[in-house]
Amino acid sequence: MKYCLGVDIGSISAKAVLMEVDSKKISSWTVLPTGFDTKKTANTLVENLIEKTGIKIDDIVYTVSTGYSRKNVEFSTQQVTELSCQAKGINHLFPNARTVIDIGGQDSKAIRIDENGSLLDFEMNDKCSAGTGRFLEVMARSLEIPLEMMASHSSDDFVSISSTCTVFAESEVVSRIAQGANRDSIVGGIHQSIATKVKALVDRIGVKPDVVITGGVAKNQAVVDALEEKLEYKPIVPDEPQITGALGAAIIAAGKIGNI
Repeated sequence: MKYCLGVDIGSISAKAVLMEVDSKKISSWTVLPTGFDTKKTANTLVENLIEKTGIKIDDIVYTVSTGYSRKNVEFSTQQVTELSCQAKGINHLFPNARTVIDIGGQDSKAIRIDENGSLLDFEMNDKCSAGTGRFLEVMARSLEIPLEMMASHSSDDFVSISSTCTVFAESEVVSRIAQGANRDSIVGGIHQSIATKVKALVDRIGVKPDVVITGGVAKNQAVVDALEEKLEYKPIVPDEPQITGALGAAIIAAGKIGNI
């Protein structure tokens, strides 16, 4: 059996999806911290998949890499942008999706796609970490809350966090703490701040349903709820929102195999 591989080396997490070529069925997937040595991380992703599935490396006939460090995936056959891979991955999972919101570690993206999973328009927040996973990490550290517990501490009675810069927002959070503000209210304000920043991106391309949210921050239900309120659409969150880019890369790889 032939397999194709999609590898997405992001700023914080590295993902890989192994797919059967003929059926386009996911055979296995894995997620690792990106770390400093991205070439080593890419190799470890493949080793994990081979160990999980028992296939041979020669069974993988085409690999597409994407993400920040896609050029460091030495064994990739082709490199494709994150935007195109996200579009293809979401279209595969949700054919009716027309708007994709990807909230990653270092940037956020708003993407418009058509019925074929082709990219129509996009906006990115890649100059500042506000509205990203890194922003959430910094805020969690300031409040001494485990990152994965942030959503459970979020209050609807939130304190406004007006700063759009991560550094200034952290100072604002420290000031709120000094003023005696309720910690859960501060967390709620942080989630609202992320949603406001992301909505501004979406407004530039125009929201159209169905709306899908991807990236590690999509696991934070409080952010998803805040975005639903601001967008006035109920967003869809994939079961594994971190691997959609790698999935799209694998789908693109599968489409290339017939030309080998």
